[in-house]
Amino acid sequence: MASTVVSAGHAYAQDSEQHASISPQQTDTARTIDQLLTSLKRERNPEAANRISAEIMGTWNDSGSPTVNLLMQWANTAISEKRNPAALDFIDQAIVLKPDFVGAWNLRATLNYTMGNYRKSVSDINHVLSLEPRHFGALAGLAAILSERGSEEMALKAWERYLDIYPADRDAQNLVNKLEEKLAGSRT
Repeated sequence: MASTVVSAGHAYAQDSEQHASISPQQTDTARTIDQLLTSLKRERNPEAANRISAEIMGTWNDSGSPTVNLLMQWANTAISEKRNPAALDFIDQAIVLKPDFVGAWNLRATLNYTMGNYRKSVSDINHVLSLEPRHFGALAGLAAILSERGSEEMALKAWERYLDIYPADRDAQNLVNKLEEKLAGSRT
């Protein structure tokens, strides 16, 4: 989330190095995500938008590494079997191997949330959003935590960011309307 100002020459050198280390598959995936997110933003039909969002989440949950994907599969199995410590271990290993993989950070945020570890969940959500600011799943998780903790104005802002990315989500629209009404009522 924090940005550092660097000299133009140094920034260009870093940018060149980053592009040299980016594989064609990563570039294609980024283009695909951008295209899908554009489609999601433009789609007004909730069912069609839901299909697009599922495709986006599928892309975000594919690390591109068979090893990391296997660790994530094991983590999901452990979660379904209520073996949360083992699941956390698998997710942590995936993050060590691929620290820029939003799927691992988001799964850990979700698991921490279900375990009641809200601070850890919010920390992981913030990391997801630093890697992918358009991650609507992370924004929904953040909004849910903020609502549960009584921070309705901040939850409303998170839901508004979510709807800017995924405007056809009727459930989110209803939540925003309820929050706006509740906040308007508390101000009068």
